[in-house]
Amino acid sequence: MTETFFPHLKLDQLWAATAETLYMTALAGVATFVLGIVLGLVLFLTARGGLYQNRTLYSVISILVNVFRSIPFIILIVLLIPFTKTLIGTILGANAALPALIVGAAPFYARLVEIGLREVDKGVIEASRSMGARLSTLIFRVLLPESSPALVSGITVTLIALVSYSAMAGVIGAGGLGNLAYLEGFQRNHGDVTLVATLTILLIVFIIQLLGDVITTRLDKR
Repeated sequence: MTETFFPHLKLDQLWAATAETLYMTALAGVATFVLGIVLGLVLFLTARGGLYQNRTLYSVISILVNVFRSIPFIILIVLLIPFTKTLIGTILGANAALPALIVGAAPFYARLVEIGLREVDKGVIEASRSMGARLSTLIFRVLLPESSPALVSGITVTLIALVSYSAMAGVIGAGGLGNLAYLEGFQRNHGDVTLVATLTILLIVFIIQLLGDVITTRLDKR
């Protein structure tokens, strides 16, 4: 049946491309989650009225975050080619896409983290401070747990963006489903390959969204 409806599709290529897309999304997602949390916390704590208000530090980080999240991803990949080649040793393959994926997604997620932290009840924060809670206690026992639904919702949106970014990276040699759709589908005029690659990307996105919604619902105490 596969050969009848998708005559040009090779299942081994599809599985390999899917694995590369999941690999890029997972590794970049973990790094983005960690960096985004750190940047978001710094932005929240140093903002006007924050616990450690610092206008200079906030302005510098805020500008960097705004700049990197505003650069179109395809342009960001090109801009980071020298850095990627120095760090990875090549500009081809799934690993070569990771620096651009992380740099492109972490600032985006950092803003979502900052927004999520601002939704934490100030009364809870003040109560913890009045009890002498240290910064580490405030972060890991109050801020992150209280904002966890927003953080999970934010990383869900970010992971979906990473899937899209990985597809764009595939067009310039990073591998994955984007590379399969472009090289085997578009360039060879094999519409069936492009269709299946697109449907596979959509399936990955739907699964990520479903899992994110389930986890967010369970964490939300409201």
